[in-house]
Formats: sequence, structure tokens, C-alpha cells
Amino acid sequence: MSRLRSWRAGLGLAVTALALWFAFRDVSWTALGHDLARANWWILLGFSVPAYVWTVQLRALRWRVLARDVADVPTGAAFRAISVGFLVNNVLPLRIGEFVRVWWLARDVRSSVAELLGTWVLERLFDLAVLLGIAALVIGNLAGRGLLGGIAFALLAVTLAFRLWPAPLLRLVYRAARLVLPPARAEHVTGLAGSVARGLASLRSGRDFARALFHSALLWGVASAIPFWAALAALGIDVGGPVASLRTALQILVNVAIAVALPSAPGFFGVYHAACRYTLTPLGVSTERALALGTLAHAVFWLVTSGIGLFCLRGRRSQLGEAVSSAATGDAPV
Repeated sequence: MSRLRSWRAGLGLAVTALALWFAFRDVSWTALGHDLARANWWILLGFSVPAYVWTVQLRALRWRVLARDVADVPTGAAFRAISVGFLVNNVLPLRIGEFVRVWWLARDVRSSVAELLGTWVLERLFDLAVLLGIAALVIGNLAGRGLLGGIAFALLAVTLAFRLWPAPLLRLVYRAARLVLPPARAEHVTGLAGSVARGLASLRSGRDFARALFHSALLWGVASAIPFWAALAALGIDVGGPVASLRTALQILVNVAIAVALPSAPGFFGVYHAACRYTLTPLGVSTERALALGTLAHAVFWLVTSGIGLFCLRGRRSQLGEAVSSAATGDAPV
């Protein structure tokens, strides 16, 4: 396990180095500094800070719904756990903050880490389905829109099917996995599917499913896009009017979400900036202004989410050490 983690950490550093090279090659540092200096921080912070607080709140509300049958999760406890998880992801490698937040919530509500892991996997499925749907809306290629929209719909349909018929679908997953994987791997895949089924079991009705989907749509389609829209406005980047700015903010969001899913150094340095350059330069935005946006948006994200995590951590630093130690020695969901 330690060898695997070392390999992942090395891969993350390599990806970060490659992303930094891609993002900052052929850049005029003077022009970049000028763009950063002229940014309107009132717009940037005035919209971004409340938006990041709202994203954590939406995640907490969704987690409360998803964990309904696993544990009685107060929204405040979920908010604190998610905030601490963001803080850990910002400073430590391998995305162990994802495990830390599950461990933290399990400790607060006196629940099982294993049971809450099922709700964590379910969260990722909702996130993926909504992001694919957003990508289908903003992508220019009609064939691509149909493909991404179809995948998003299929993912939600399969998720709902696991809610309605978990036992036969788990048997089907195991049989299909045994056809292409060794027995141990097949059991691992089936175990992940079982975690999803346990998480879905907490959704008592179609209303719960719709509520979790609604929170996910607000989280990604509105709250998470606001900071990128604010960065565009703060730098005075005109891409063709308000509707085009919203569309561009969603494009940046989708590409950043893809980039931060890759192995990288803590805090998503490099991959964040590369995604912003990749999105904006084809739209006629200069490399320097694209990187100014990436730098400002990333800095605000890192500082605000870390600050919220530190605020929620007050008086419980020893508990954080225990959580991180558990993540480092156990099987974290990264």
C-alpha cells in the first residue's frame, strides 16, 4: 500500500510539473503582472467568498439527505467535516481529505466510517452526472452534446436502478466483473457497487433522490460557476455579453473539474491554471489574461476553503492528526 501511495504521489508531482509547463510557457511576466494588478478585488471577493460558503452548505445539505438512513447528520456537522476535508486536500497529497471528512463526520455523529463511505461514492456519482450534463450544455459540437447528455442520463438511470433493484444488479455486476477481472478484483468492484447500493438505500423516496439531484445541480450549475464568472468580470474579460460570460464560466468549471480529478500536488496548483488557459485562449483571450484569471480564481479558492476549514477546526487539531493518520494507514477513497 505504501509503495502504491508513493507511486501516486510521484505521478501527481509529474502531472503538476507538466501542467505548470503547459500553463506558463511563452508567457510575458510583465503583462501577467499588469493583468493581476488591474483586477477588481471587490467584484472577485464580493461574489466568490459567499459562493464558496454556499458550495459547502449545499454539499452539507446533500450529504444529510444521502446519509439519512445511515446516521442522523446535522447540517452543521456535515459542513464542518466537508470544510476540514477541503483544508486537508489543500495541503496534503493523494486527496486524503476525502477520507478525512468521512472519518470526521463518522466521529461527530457516532456512525460507521464504512457506511458513510457508501454515501461518499454516491456523491461522486451525482457530481459526475451533473457535470456531464453541464458539459453537454456548453460544448459546441452537437454530436458531443448528445453523447455527454446520454452518458449523464444513463448514469442517473443506473443509479436509480440500483436504488430499486440492488440485489439482482449486484449479482449482475459480480458476474460481469468475473468475465474480465481476477476474482479479487471482481469482488473489489462488487464491493464498490455495494457501497453505492447502501448509500442509495438511505434515499427513502423519489423525493430524496430529486432533492439530492437538485442540490447537485445548484452546487455545480450555479454556486461553483459564480467564482469563475466573478473572475471574468474582475479582469474585464469580455467574451460576448452576459450570457456568453455565464457559458464561459461553466466551460471553465467543467475543465477545472476534469483537471483537478487528475493526480496532482496538494491544492491543485498547476492543473487549475492549465485548465483556465486551455479554456480561454481559443476564445481569443490572451495567454496572460487567461493565466491571470486562473491565478486569481485558484488563489481565492485555496484561501477561502482553507480559511473555512481552519475556522471549523478550531480547538480540534489533535482530532485532525488522528484523522490524517487513519487516512495515511487505511484505504482512503482517493
